[in-house]
Amino acid sequence: MPVAVVAVGGNSLMGEEGEESVPHQYSAAVKTMRHVADMIEKGWDVVISHGNGPQVGFILLRAELAKEQAGLHGVPLDSCVADTQGAIGYNFQQILRNEFDRRGIDKEAVTVVTRVEVDKSDPAFDNPAKPIGPFMEEEEAHQHEKEDGWDVVEDSGRGWRRVVPSPMPKRIVEQKSIETLIDAGQSVIAVGGGGIPVYRRDDGILAGIPAVIDKDRASCLLASNIDSDLFMISTDVDKVCLNFGEPDEKELDSITISEAKQYIEDGHFAPGSMKPKVEAAVEFLESGGDRAIITSPANMPAALDGDAGTQIVKG
Repeated sequence: MPVAVVAVGGNSLMGEEGEESVPHQYSAAVKTMRHVADMIEKGWDVVISHGNGPQVGFILLRAELAKEQAGLHGVPLDSCVADTQGAIGYNFQQILRNEFDRRGIDKEAVTVVTRVEVDKSDPAFDNPAKPIGPFMEEEEAHQHEKEDGWDVVEDSGRGWRRVVPSPMPKRIVEQKSIETLIDAGQSVIAVGGGGIPVYRRDDGILAGIPAVIDKDRASCLLASNIDSDLFMISTDVDKVCLNFGEPDEKELDSITISEAKQYIEDGHFAPGSMKPKVEAAVEFLESGGDRAIITSPANMPAALDGDAGTQIVKG
């Protein structure tokens, strides 16, 4: 059976503003996982990864409030990532199994708590750039910057957000376990939130490190390493666009590797948003992958047939 790695954006797993509770997040996940189940029903073995920027941000905010008001301990960033892997993975497992039962599909879904090794000397630790948490007004963002020591940036015209280090993924620690589950015909949820960031100490011990790895880059690494037939990035827009949000915005149906690189060089894609998605798609193809797609959850089935989304092709 062909294998697809599907990377689901963390923002697409949130409800609308003011509707961000766990039940709302579950409802948002249902919309995406039903389309993943369509792929599985068509004969694909699927490995699902997911973002966690908003969810990690909420965990950190909750921990900070609990520390201020009740004296409870803080939560390290790597533990926050682990927490989101379990919670989002649980939602995915629940939804997929219900879909399998409803459709008469003899499969299981399983979440692998996944560590991803990074280099502790990665320059990203000196230049935080990965947006996490909810969007804020500029005044609120600068207040956190001043009072709490946050690094904040304006995120693609949608508001201000906190940013944290996002080092490059080097090795997926649980890769063999993931491959074993795929070979057994399981639907696997893995590399959630880009993986729990760990580094190897001088004594050879793996230890957690405060960061959030970009889930598209980690998913690309996994897709390349397991020789996936397809790398699909599911996000909150239907297609990749030039001049996004501007009057002359242009949707892209298909782009070659060389075109994608030129658009990146010309600054068309925002860092921390569309840029890492396009870069990950290009990297997958250059590493020997056959096909990469960027699209919204609702368009995933049509995108498989080439009728939706942005198809990134060799050339």
